[in-house]
Amino acid sequence: MKVIKKISSPEKKRVLGVIPARFNSTRFPGKPLALIKGKPMIQRVYERCQRSALIDDLIVATDHPQIQKTVESFGGRVKMTSANLPSGTDRIVEAILDDPAEIIINIQGDEPLIDPALIDQTLQPCLQGRAQVSTPVMEIDNEDVALDPNIVKVVTTPDWKILYFSRTPIPSHRMEGKKTWLQHIGLYVYNRETLLQYSQWSPTPLEQKEKLEQLRLLEHGITILAVLTRYQGCAVDVPADIQKVEQWL
Repeated sequence: MKVIKKISSPEKKRVLGVIPARFNSTRFPGKPLALIKGKPMIQRVYERCQRSALIDDLIVATDHPQIQKTVESFGGRVKMTSANLPSGTDRIVEAILDDPAEIIINIQGDEPLIDPALIDQTLQPCLQGRAQVSTPVMEIDNEDVALDPNIVKVVTTPDWKILYFSRTPIPSHRMEGKKTWLQHIGLYVYNRETLLQYSQWSPTPLEQKEKLEQLRLLEHGITILAVLTRYQGCAVDVPADIQKVEQWL
């Protein structure tokens, strides 16, 4: 498949989509290359992202030659990065240094059902200059999900500025009345300057306690705007998740 670069209007800031794809996942080595109904997962993510109306260009940022070869085989663009980077965000920073895009969107490489409409919805606050960073959230009312430390919860101001991310249920699960929480979805939009600043900052105390790198932004006073969505997604964390995705498809 040939990748066609979209032409931006003079008024619109150029948007670069970056899909970080690391080979040596602890729970699922080689995950980006796992086949889902005959296609590598990284190809399914890439093709979903190509449906976005607002992404002007799209690349995969990887540390492994086999992922590079696979992306190139289906006509995708790929950028090789160091194998010794501490996070996916650091991989994105290394990948964009020679690209002048003003807005960068970090798309998780393990979301083969990512909704292009969600991508475009999440891009709007940064494109409109209303936020330095934006990320989607969804409402949940399941207390078991809220108590799961693998599910990241969020609290916001009434105008959707994010106050905090946590692995514990926030607000407290002891609250009265109807119990609802906001669950974070791991899609991030950054303006370029903020992303480059982030890469220069050392890990912060709350980030280290929660093991959530997005807290580094809040601890440095960066405004992150939450975008409410109904998208639930189906991330692939372990091999058994492949079957769930195939059922969705």
